[in-house]
Amino acid sequence: MSEPFLELRGISASYGAIQALSKVSLKVPQGGIVALLGSNGAGKSSTLNTISHLVDPTHGEVIFDGKPIQRLPSDEIVQRGLVQVPEGREVFKEMSVHENLELGAFLRRNRREMAEDFDKVYVMFPRLKERREQRASTLSGGEQQMLAIGRALMSRPRMIMFDEPSMGLSPVLVEQIFESIQRLNREQGLTILLVEQDVRLALTVASYAYILENGEINLEGPSQQLINDPAVRRAYLGV
Repeated sequence: MSEPFLELRGISASYGAIQALSKVSLKVPQGGIVALLGSNGAGKSSTLNTISHLVDPTHGEVIFDGKPIQRLPSDEIVQRGLVQVPEGREVFKEMSVHENLELGAFLRRNRREMAEDFDKVYVMFPRLKERREQRASTLSGGEQQMLAIGRALMSRPRMIMFDEPSMGLSPVLVEQIFESIQRLNREQGLTILLVEQDVRLALTVASYAYILENGEINLEGPSQQLINDPAVRRAYLGV
């Protein structure tokens, strides 16, 4: 792997007396797609929330673009270009599609650039443009996932962390969402850290992957190597 854009160095985190992460170390190269995999409760979301400083680390460092960020407020982390699309989409359901997108740009002041980014989001997700005045609660699950991604893009990120983007979606919509993620990486050069329960899908999209078990990195390697690993195939691919 090339020089890391994001690096975790021995990160540990707890929820009260419950140890969520223990000395987690991983690297994401600039312009790459890296997957973070594991079963339910393995610590995947906790890892992303610790990177975003929604959870305080008890030990270790989070390095983004060469600088430690583990003590920065979450909004400053977003300003530096690192954003998270949360599990379960978490759109503001009583607000319109357009208002949700505006919230993604709440730290920005350049109205011309914001208008350009609205256009880019609506080109990428034409369905959002059709529904821009509708309340987010009226959208389907797939449309809400598109909205969550669009909201993240409105902050002009350099890196996006996706938390279970396929959750609760039909196979057709999952395919559309993952095509969008790959386009963001390929066409806009966005660095991606992907948390996903569909291990086979994640390994076809990412070039490198880490597998978490009980809050610790259990296995890592190039995706093609892991997809052919007998232990991975037995535990995660049903082979």
